[in-house]
Amino acid sequence: MSESILNITLKKGVAATAQSPVEAGKAQGSRWFKGPERTPFLAPRGVWSNGSNLLVSDTGRNRVFIWNQIPQGLFQEPDVVLGQGDADGTGRNAGGAVSAHTLQYPSGIWSDGQRLIVADSWNHRVLIWHKMPEHAAQAADVVLGQPDFSSNQPNVQGIGAAPAANSLYWPYGVFSDGHALWVADTGNRRVLYFREIPSSSFCPADAVIGKPDFNTRDYENQDAIWPYSVKIGPEGTLAITDTQYYRVLLWKHWQDAFTQPAACVLGQPDLDSNGQNQYGLYPQAHTLSWCYDSAFRAGQLLVADTGNSRISGFSLWPEQNSPAATALWGKRDFQTGSENADTLFGTEGSLYWPFSICTAGELLIAADTGNHRIVFFDY
Repeated sequence: MSESILNITLKKGVAATAQSPVEAGKAQGSRWFKGPERTPFLAPRGVWSNGSNLLVSDTGRNRVFIWNQIPQGLFQEPDVVLGQGDADGTGRNAGGAVSAHTLQYPSGIWSDGQRLIVADSWNHRVLIWHKMPEHAAQAADVVLGQPDFSSNQPNVQGIGAAPAANSLYWPYGVFSDGHALWVADTGNRRVLYFREIPSSSFCPADAVIGKPDFNTRDYENQDAIWPYSVKIGPEGTLAITDTQYYRVLLWKHWQDAFTQPAACVLGQPDLDSNGQNQYGLYPQAHTLSWCYDSAFRAGQLLVADTGNSRISGFSLWPEQNSPAATALWGKRDFQTGSENADTLFGTEGSLYWPFSICTAGELLIAADTGNHRIVFFDY
């Protein structure tokens, strides 16, 4: 599949108009990257960049890659691989016991270029490196969610155990503003907040979003049901991508989330509704399906609308719930879903189940999970 074919539907997002929501079929700046050639990406679910580097959670192969510069070709060997002894390793916990060197289903990832934070999801922990790793399988400095680096049970004591301020259960998302840390503790249906990026292991969170206390797992519709991603915008706006209710919850000020329900919801008309594409047969500009991530940029919130195999851009701040998206990447129009005439003979010509997105400078970068690749868009 050539890049010229890719560009037919993997197009740059453009403003909607009353006549045509998206200008389809124009060749736009987009290209893809598949990782190391011998063992390329397998279902990557995390991507991050500061504009010059590239970090990828290669989830299906239980490893995290670091490129010190953004790769320019289709394949390129990484500068650093974490979770495995080299770029050819792929086993869960490197084929052995869990340790400070290993990973199992890594997902969300964040870095400021000096520190690195990874959601090591199926080990039920978050790993922190205080300095950017420089060699393969470098040990993490801090572990959250577990009492030590050799433990990996959900909520420390195993399935059925109640959550606590220092426990985790399938954490899929991490984000920091460089000072505080937010963790999407997905399996416990909550978001944990740490006032500072922890410097010691197994420390408790300072506050919780979506629960009245640290020991509750039951939920109400106004709370995030399956919070997969948490992001903070430059003005302090909080976005929690709530996968199982096909929505993104928004607060104008992240501090409000500790005591108030979301001020606005994308993808649903209210906090009690939970219809996939709002029970429609086809997606629309205002609907979502199995959304997994979001990213802020220049007055917009971009949403990885994973189940619809697209990225939708929403203007901030919405005047009401369920606003229509104003920009689109990965599909020719807002009514085209994941399975359509263009995918009869393959999905390389469009996005296919993108799980993670980030913006860096003039780039929008997507982990195009179903196509086992990273896609770069000129924003």
